[in-house]
Amino acid sequence: MSTGDRVFEYANFTVLTLLMIVTLYPFLNTLAVSLNNANDSIRGGIYLVPRIWTLENYKYVLAEATIFHATMISVLRTVIGTVLTVFCSAMVAYTISREEFILRKFVTVAFILTMYINGGLIPNFLLIRDLGLIDSFWVYIFPGLIGVFNLIIIRSFIEGLPESILESARIDGAGEYRNFFSIVLPLSTPVLATVALFSGVYQWNQWFDVFLYNSSNIDLSTLQYELQKILQNSNASMSAKSASDAFSNVGQQNAGVTPFSIRATMTIVASLPIIMVYPFLQKYFVKGMMVGGVKG
Repeated sequence: MSTGDRVFEYANFTVLTLLMIVTLYPFLNTLAVSLNNANDSIRGGIYLVPRIWTLENYKYVLAEATIFHATMISVLRTVIGTVLTVFCSAMVAYTISREEFILRKFVTVAFILTMYINGGLIPNFLLIRDLGLIDSFWVYIFPGLIGVFNLIIIRSFIEGLPESILESARIDGAGEYRNFFSIVLPLSTPVLATVALFSGVYQWNQWFDVFLYNSSNIDLSTLQYELQKILQNSNASMSAKSASDAFSNVGQQNAGVTPFSIRATMTIVASLPIIMVYPFLQKYFVKGMMVGGVKG
């Protein structure tokens, strides 16, 4: 191995190590704060290890009676929304990728325009109301059924597939539906997994649409919305508490919580499901982004 190769390897290792530290530190710091005594955390100086270990922050967040039901709604929303979004986006992407579809350019431009032109919050609310989706679970699914960004990624990937495979299938008598389900979908697994990750993270993190359309229906509340309410209640009930109160209790175990500790705990609770799913999609995610971005 030449000197230049060794220098490159060392430099590459150093840069990647620094990137790993920069990426992991915020999450590990947040985890440490969530496991530290709330009043003690106000002093600062919490880095990677809690100074006064406690689970009171998690007990406070998970003690809400609606948390577990809201978690099930979030899981249901994420699974159904992701599956339908990936399937519908793939169908539309396959359609507009076919040169024989005479309206492909018009439909593509129409979709892209929606990325730059938006009716605004009030027209969207009126549309959802007129469609009868308020106080309905499907208000989480239908409005975002086809994402234009996802559509472009899938279309670019499909256009990169060998046309000869589809032509051979047509010669053997396969129609468009057979080509789509038997050839295009299996070959598009990497990009579909990538879009599934995007869609799943979006669905899991959403709370504002719950606030707009289903805030009066506790049965359709999601985990993110319930965590948001817990944080608001914590801010309201503890706004009068001064920092001097925390310093007077330094070194003592205190069952109290603060908005700062609640935010850290909420971040960990909301992030863990996505973190556990990501390793299963990582290999498809990298390949899908690389191949899907080849053609525009």
